[in-house]
Amino acid sequence: MNLVIDIGNTFTKVAVANGQDVKYFQNTLEIEIDELDRIIKEFQPNNCIVSAVGKIPVNTLMWLKQNINVHVAGINTKIPIENKYSTPETLGFDRLALAVGAATLFPNKNVLVIDAGTAITYDFVTKSGVYLGGAISPGLQMRFKALHNFTAKLPLIEKVEKTEIIGTTTQTCVSSGVVNGALFEIDGYIHQISSIYDDCVVVLTGGDSNFLANNLKNSIFVNQYLLIIGLNRILDFNVQNSI
Repeated sequence: MNLVIDIGNTFTKVAVANGQDVKYFQNTLEIEIDELDRIIKEFQPNNCIVSAVGKIPVNTLMWLKQNINVHVAGINTKIPIENKYSTPETLGFDRLALAVGAATLFPNKNVLVIDAGTAITYDFVTKSGVYLGGAISPGLQMRFKALHNFTAKLPLIEKVEKTEIIGTTTQTCVSSGVVNGALFEIDGYIHQISSIYDDCVVVLTGGDSNFLANNLKNSIFVNQYLLIIGLNRILDFNVQNSI
């Protein structure tokens, strides 16, 4: 049993996992040491992995190191798949962890992972366990904010459950452009990858995954715990190899 922490652009994920089984999960804006203390006492995890797109709060990391065996994910972390990314030093560890999660859940399959969060990221891992890379584009909220911030009069709006193709007001036109544009992009990317790689499994994750999944044309799996599963697999791999 492991404690898994991912500090993202907007939210921090805190989880307890055993293999592919996620025993506890919390998505929060800020890590609370009191909550970490409660989790460790309740679940008694053996090890912890911390992954962050930015800096890890010093007080949090110091506390963790005093209370559990901690592995801070980084460029030197060993992974159970082959990384063919041309600039591994610039690759966000969350993207790599998603690829590991995909290879763990779908061994011997070509897998495209789409993470719909602050950004929409596409990551591809082959059936032989090789991570190739993918693509990055703005997430839904970023698109809404960009239209508002870089124009004089377009309003800042929120996504709505149903978006028509033809907007009849400025608000519905913005909604159609952002939401349908993202859907067309995702469906198009899936189509292009599937035309190159046979029997490609598509997994959608991230904060906007459920919202988008209901409107995509392609057959996909939705898994909100994919990042946790990937980070946990990486931690187990490093512990087993005494890193």
